[in-house]
Amino acid sequence: MARKDFWDNPEAGRDVLKERSELNDVIVSWRNLAAEIDDNALLFDMAVEEEDEGNLREVQRKLKELQAKYREMELWQMLSDENDDKNAIVSINAGAGGTEAQDWTQMLLRMYLRWCERKNLKVDMIDLQEGEEAGVKNVTFTVSGSHAYGMLKAESGVHRLVRISPFDASGRRHTSFAAVLVFPEIDDKIEIEVKQADLRVDTFRASGAGGQHVNKTSSAVRLTHLPTGIVVQCQNEKSQHRNREIALKILRARLYEREKRAQQAQMQQTHDNLDDIAWGSQIRSYVLQPYRLVKDHRTNVEKGNVDSVLDGELDDFIEAYLLSSMNGRENAPANGGGSL
Repeated sequence: MARKDFWDNPEAGRDVLKERSELNDVIVSWRNLAAEIDDNALLFDMAVEEEDEGNLREVQRKLKELQAKYREMELWQMLSDENDDKNAIVSINAGAGGTEAQDWTQMLLRMYLRWCERKNLKVDMIDLQEGEEAGVKNVTFTVSGSHAYGMLKAESGVHRLVRISPFDASGRRHTSFAAVLVFPEIDDKIEIEVKQADLRVDTFRASGAGGQHVNKTSSAVRLTHLPTGIVVQCQNEKSQHRNREIALKILRARLYEREKRAQQAQMQQTHDNLDDIAWGSQIRSYVLQPYRLVKDHRTNVEKGNVDSVLDGELDDFIEAYLLSSMNGRENAPANGGGSL
């Protein structure tokens, strides 16, 4: 920053200032936490010496508060990958199970919307295809805010639901599946070439709720990337041009993520192959019958309060996944060998 030519490239300069600000915030936060710990330790010594039960209770209250702060700061330490600070693009697709799976997809959508609300993250709906009878076939939305992708990447994979079906007159137990795909919203400065010749562009009338212009003109846009078969569509904006712009942005993000995943073969199937959203591929199970339990099969974290999880309480699962991933990186062979 002390260089005379620092502001010759304003965009690069802003990036450096942003990074400096973020690093400074981390340093200040840890220093403040250390100071609070010292103060609480001093209060504890005084309370013991004076046999002051009131101060001892205050020390206990403050200790819980400090533990919560430390846990939150520890989480930020885990979010250090290249794209963790970026916004997220989330797609949820119904899998095996028909109407059951589509209803499950809608339940997952609600779960993530509630989680975003708890985290004060902004959600913008990009595309939503409703089911024929109930629920949602597939939905795509963006999540904007601090480290949105870093946290939500933990949710990428197949989610399994076991319950008594509300759509089965016989009251039988059903198993449903849905795939959650999470991509980072890449910066405009990252060059991902999308050739016009590689695109098939289809326009159609938007479905569902919307203004007159949305429903009466062919404003919705579907992009098919012919070399990879990736299909992206957007219909929530009134302008066909705007819908195409958003769809292209999502396509670029998916191509970027695909390229990254190509270097991580063990994750390729989860992100690029949606044909097997069924048995044996789930990352998490949500069981409502014959018992009630949510279990993450990657970390073995379990929660008995299923309702709270479906209401957006996902932090325990996300933190366990991030910690597991961080430990895996630390224990990986230096030459990049080995397997996960």
